[in-house]
Amino acid sequence: MAVSLDGRRQVIPLLQTAAGEGSTEVSPSGRWMAYSSDESGQVEVYVRPFPDSDRERWKVSLGGGKQPLWSRDGRELFYLTLTGAMMAIPVSETPDLSLGQPVKLFDDAGYAHITGARSYDRAKDGRFLITKAQRPSGTSAASSLVIVHNWFEELKRMVPSR
Repeated sequence: MAVSLDGRRQVIPLLQTAAGEGSTEVSPSGRWMAYSSDESGQVEVYVRPFPDSDRERWKVSLGGGKQPLWSRDGRELFYLTLTGAMMAIPVSETPDLSLGQPVKLFDDAGYAHITGARSYDRAKDGRFLITKAQRPSGTSAASSLVIVHNWFEELKRMVPSR
């Protein structure tokens, strides 16, 4: 879904299929959207025009993919394979969309599996920032997340000024 920002706040469906779709990312140019879908029976990454998403689509992952992310300049599309490898696909938008072959950047980095959220991002300098799963060695215990409210006040309490 998308919401118009023209004051009417109209909700506009982008995809209406029987498949499970999510992890939608609009390209920096605003012309394309990448998303994950299980329409083939396995989760894959696809690209469609945006906002006119009914025209056509391209499957960009090979053998499964999820959590797509466009590079800041729109010249690459990243995604995770179902085994956790980070992939990159060269992208050209001139004159039309052209997608290269996926290239593996690195194997599974121990990503945390967060439902409904991407477990990585790309910094301005090109490094990947990854939410990693922290599990005690030899166990399958779930990871925990600690959130500190008013962390500045907590810092002042723990490290008082002199």
